[in-house]
Amino acid sequence: MERREAYGFSAVMSGAFLLSCLLFAAINRHQRGPYMDEVFHVPQAQAYCHGRFLQWDPMITTLPGLYLASVGVVKPAAWLFGWTGSVVCSAAMLRFINLLFSAGNFYLLYLLLYKIHQKNKAVSGFQRIMSALTLAMFPTLYFFTFLYYTDPGSVFFTLFAYLMCLYGNHKTSALLGFCGFMFRQTNIVWTVFCAGNVVAEKLNEAWKTELQKKKDEKISSRKGSFSDLIRILRFLIEYLISLKNLVTLTVLTWPYIILVIVFFGFVFVNGGIVVGDRSSHEACLHFPQLFYFLSFTGFFSFPHLLTPIKIRKFLLSLRKHPVQYSLIAVISLFLIWKFTYIHKYLLADNRHYTFYVWRKIFQRHELVKYVLVPVYMFAGWTFADALKSKSIFWNLMYFVCLLAATVPQKLLEFRYFILPFLIYRLNIPFPSLYRQLLELAFYIVVNAVTFYLFLNKTFQWPNSDEIQRFMW
Repeated sequence: MERREAYGFSAVMSGAFLLSCLLFAAINRHQRGPYMDEVFHVPQAQAYCHGRFLQWDPMITTLPGLYLASVGVVKPAAWLFGWTGSVVCSAAMLRFINLLFSAGNFYLLYLLLYKIHQKNKAVSGFQRIMSALTLAMFPTLYFFTFLYYTDPGSVFFTLFAYLMCLYGNHKTSALLGFCGFMFRQTNIVWTVFCAGNVVAEKLNEAWKTELQKKKDEKISSRKGSFSDLIRILRFLIEYLISLKNLVTLTVLTWPYIILVIVFFGFVFVNGGIVVGDRSSHEACLHFPQLFYFLSFTGFFSFPHLLTPIKIRKFLLSLRKHPVQYSLIAVISLFLIWKFTYIHKYLLADNRHYTFYVWRKIFQRHELVKYVLVPVYMFAGWTFADALKSKSIFWNLMYFVCLLAATVPQKLLEFRYFILPFLIYRLNIPFPSLYRQLLELAFYIVVNAVTFYLFLNKTFQWPNSDEIQRFMW
């Protein structure tokens, strides 16, 4: 990092943290007590603060990583500054832990952008800083910076694990992956993704060697013709059935393999992935979740994906490959017909944006979910087109992890899309500065509207005196 870029990054990060602190103070003035899931998280952390580590609220579904990390920060700080009484482990103090995680996420996003795009000399330091700021303010993640939820810490340890993986520190990466797993069990998927990065890199090297041997200039790991796909699949099978290759991959990825074994051991002992209340978190094959994620990504990446050039390229592709797209459309319609699930929380809780998305769009008519298939297809095409600079093996690993992270979830919840979105956004090519600034401005507007609604547009349920607020 050049000195000028370092100074610029420090200034932007400090300014963003200061503004976040001011917003944090305003939110805590309006909402002093625990809200929504904080009703479970805050008392559990306070029990840990008082040394009651065997006490557990059965309504909590995640492992105690958030509470252990909070006690590890708050207790030394209380001793150092002489804090006593109710201020120690208060709701505001616990929420501040997420503000620290948010600052860490900003730094990690910058380092990841620097590492992933280090070969692109056309990218300026200012662009890297702006992209890091934009992603740190990603609305769904940024909102939960100010509440005591698992998301900022979960993202912090997962991004840190990904960064260490890219630098080849796989033991450290696996350890950080374990910390992420302690925040949210489904983060094991992104540990597998880190291992997949290593595997994809070796596969890509072997594939290039294979091409050089055959001296076949027409074959490319980035082209999408059917014959190329068959040849790549044949190569993949031949590579993975080789004992020598399997030993090589095992030696490279053994820290991640150990963590995956620990995960399966936990699932066996626990009787499932979810800790506590399992009735509301049942796994299922909810394939339309992938379509929702693609739409979500298209919405938040519209400055990069929704351009006249992209639309023209999609229409040309549609005209060139009508049979393939017709087949994709038929499969999509079938998946929507047979695998659409509606969680009871989605229909009952009018505090979440997803409640209104479902009611205003999907519940207008039974056919709406089918009519949206062309939108899903365009979103999927632009999504794949943005990642075409990555090798086909990297794309395969990411797609498998994306399916594993989204499809088993019955509840439509935007928080589940945070990590797959960030990893996608980190790996697409840098857009023009104009599009970056447009994306940042869009995120600022969305955040401003979200916080305005949360703070000022409160309401009450008929049978309750508690103040309710709109949120993600």
